Amino acid sequence: MVTGHTGFKGAWLTIWLKRLGADVIGISLSPTSSPNLFELASLKNSVDNFYCDIQKPRELLQLVRRASPDIVFHLAAQALVLPGYADPLSTFNTNVMGTAHVLDAVRQIDTVRVVVSVTTDKVYRNVKQKYPFRETDALGGHDPYSASKAASELIIASYRDAYLLERGTAVASARAGNVIGGGDWSENRLIPDAVRAWSSGKELYIRRPRATRPWQHVLEPLSGYLILAEKLWSSPSASGAYNFGPETHEAATVKRVVELARAVYKKGAITWGGGDEGFHESDWLALEIAKSRSDLCFRPHWSLEEAVTKTMNWYFLQQQGENVRSLCEVEISEYEALT
Repeated sequence: MVTGHTGFKGAWLTIWLKRLGADVIGISLSPTSSPNLFELASLKNSVDNFYCDIQKPRELLQLVRRASPDIVFHLAAQALVLPGYADPLSTFNTNVMGTAHVLDAVRQIDTVRVVVSVTTDKVYRNVKQKYPFRETDALGGHDPYSASKAASELIIASYRDAYLLERGTAVASARAGNVIGGGDWSENRLIPDAVRAWSSGKELYIRRPRATRPWQHVLEPLSGYLILAEKLWSSPSASGAYNFGPETHEAATVKRVVELARAVYKKGAITWGGGDEGFHESDWLALEIAKSRSDLCFRPHWSLEEAVTKTMNWYFLQQQGENVRSLCEVEISEYEALT
């Protein structure tokens, strides 16, 4: 079962799971962007598809009981910082209580052996020191989105320790962020904003060009979620929190990513902001992935340059009329050849 299967990462994960031969049950809101990867890849006919708000626990429980899944990937969320500022209550309801509703539904059925609940790299209390965050670092969150995801980590740990692990259901949280890849049309995300602006001949405005983030292609964390689920299936004691990201030295500024993207796209005007506009956002963020590397044998495969190149080429080919599902399948095949 994949919650949030109509979103960007959820759709990519669904395509990969179907490729691996899984029977996929999707529970999500209907797609929120137009265009969107879920519809362009014709996923509605590939999965048992259910539209449900995870803020509605009774309806959700009925669907989970009906599905009786073996493995749950929980991705449904309000996943953006700026909308979190605009509507904090909805963000907290979805990310905190929504996660509680999913785990409480799992608690009430006995088929689930593994839960991978996806949070974010922004769950850590940012003390403005330039070191990569480890899973043992303190949780926090200045903005509502980050705080809601940090709170959801406490919910995940509580359900794991109080209910699920003792009955044999392994539960882990997966912390990753700043994901890029073809098929994302969300507002207020760097690459989608660039593609929208440049494809329509408009100028891209960058508020915080010096902000540094652990950028990664979408297949990198998704491979981590799959490896994690497999590990938990055989070793429930591996339950816990895991970071998924690039190597620390691969963290890069927004300006670097935009310049790489424009070089691949071969056009695009940019205006650089001063870095102090708008709501608060951290200036520097990176993850330490030593635990995932040692416990899961996870390692990233594509450099920042490769990730940006593949992403921009995906959009270019999609705009030329290429089959979207095939574009995703080709990239997954290329990635699998490296693992």
